[in-house]
Amino acid sequence: MPRLVLALARGMAVLGGLVLTGLILITCVSVLGGLGNSFFHSAFAESVFPEFAQGALDLGVGPLFGDTEMVEVGMAFVIFCFLPLCQISGSHASVDIFSSRLPLQVNRALQVLIDLIFAVILILIALRLFAGLQEKMQYNETTYDLQFPIWWSYGASLAASGIAALVGVYVAGARVVEATSGRVILPSRQGMDG
Repeated sequence: MPRLVLALARGMAVLGGLVLTGLILITCVSVLGGLGNSFFHSAFAESVFPEFAQGALDLGVGPLFGDTEMVEVGMAFVIFCFLPLCQISGSHASVDIFSSRLPLQVNRALQVLIDLIFAVILILIALRLFAGLQEKMQYNETTYDLQFPIWWSYGASLAASGIAALVGVYVAGARVVEATSGRVILPSRQGMDG
């Protein structure tokens, strides 16, 4: 079971990485297009090579239409894609000033509590996204620029958050087993220090 859940978490992280790469490319192209648009509208371009500047502008050199909408929608999905791997590998950022001096059993109990709370929060987020999805589908809301249905983004985020919730529940269960049996099922928390 740990291998299957870890493979699922890694797969989601790869998918999130691909989407994030696409969002970075969209942002870069949009920024470069905006810079090009500004340059071709400048007094320098209009005086030195006016025909070329006008031709570039006529071709549509400028920021991508709807780029901010695409980034907003994509980033929500990307965040939920990375959560399962962070949860199963214990890679969330943590401040261990207090807990580093506690006995192992107390730290295990704290870890169980943290992972149980995290699982509950992930479930609540998925449930709220489901409620939001139903509402957006009912009212058929669309984005301002691109006019695509908002429920698409809720659906994508719901799928990713549902997987994050499943992994969170698995991790919480594994931590309970670890604390009660002394077995090691998952890696210990790594935090920012790795």
